[in-house]
Amino acid sequence: MERASRPRRTAPLIGALSALALVVGAAPADARELPDTYTVATTAGVLPEGITVHRDGTIYVTSDGTGTIYRGDVGHDRLEPLAADGATARGTSLGIHTDERGRVWSVGGDTLTVHTRNGRLLDTRTVAGGPLGPVDLNDLVITRDAVYVTDWANPVVHRAPITHGRVGVLRPWLDMTDVIPGFPSQYWLLNGIVADATGSTLLVASNGTEAVWRVDVASRGVEALHVDEPSFGPDGMVLRGRTLYAVLNYGARAGVYVATLDRDLRSAHVTDRVYDDAAGRPFDVPTAVAPYGCRLYVTNSQIDHAPGTPPYTVSAVTDPTCS
Repeated sequence: MERASRPRRTAPLIGALSALALVVGAAPADARELPDTYTVATTAGVLPEGITVHRDGTIYVTSDGTGTIYRGDVGHDRLEPLAADGATARGTSLGIHTDERGRVWSVGGDTLTVHTRNGRLLDTRTVAGGPLGPVDLNDLVITRDAVYVTDWANPVVHRAPITHGRVGVLRPWLDMTDVIPGFPSQYWLLNGIVADATGSTLLVASNGTEAVWRVDVASRGVEALHVDEPSFGPDGMVLRGRTLYAVLNYGARAGVYVATLDRDLRSAHVTDRVYDDAAGRPFDVPTAVAPYGCRLYVTNSQIDHAPGTPPYTVSAVTDPTCS
């Protein structure tokens, strides 16, 4: 378990049981020269959770266990703590993304923060609570005019407007139980969230319902994404064009599942599955993925056997969509 107050992200709790979302850079000249394994930390209890790779090759990884944000480079095999004001104060950091300006957005607990690439705090937004009590912000996606955040502890997507680069008030925006008949009143476990290039459509992962839900932003209408996979309740997700990268760690074999979406983002066909690192070892409870060039960077969270065993790592594997 990640924390005493939080359910295990991979445990079955019911029977059915981050154009700005991610900036992807060009591939390095020779990916074979890059490390296959990156050490995030060697101190106990870190539990790497979220990951993003900026277009310049800078890697950012969050810590579920301490809230620390780690920073590194695809060309070097070690990351270092980023002195990010306010990150460790919230006790946990989960979803993380960068925007076109290189700002670092992350969530954890009840707080969304925006930092410069060097860790200076630019914005903090806090959610007072959800329909069932305290929130547990899990992941985020940044669009042209808003940031949307999933809530692990409530069946809610939160939203804050973005105006001239400034973040507005973060408020509950969509309660899934209001729009989906039969959506469970608890144990929905909202995880990854992505948006199309226009910001008009969101895809929200729900580990608790073993499904991905398509949200029309204008109408707030919600429908299930049809996937040709018997169980598809991802943790972290990334959407690049019509290619969806989804990390599964419950309900199916743990790994990165790559799917091609239809034009309207209503159905998905799984084309590839990556279960192991470059040495053929299974990922250690993967929770997030970041495509960069022709590689996928995958966190080995160890959250299913917390506090885990140092070193805590990120694995880099070949992106199967690259020819």
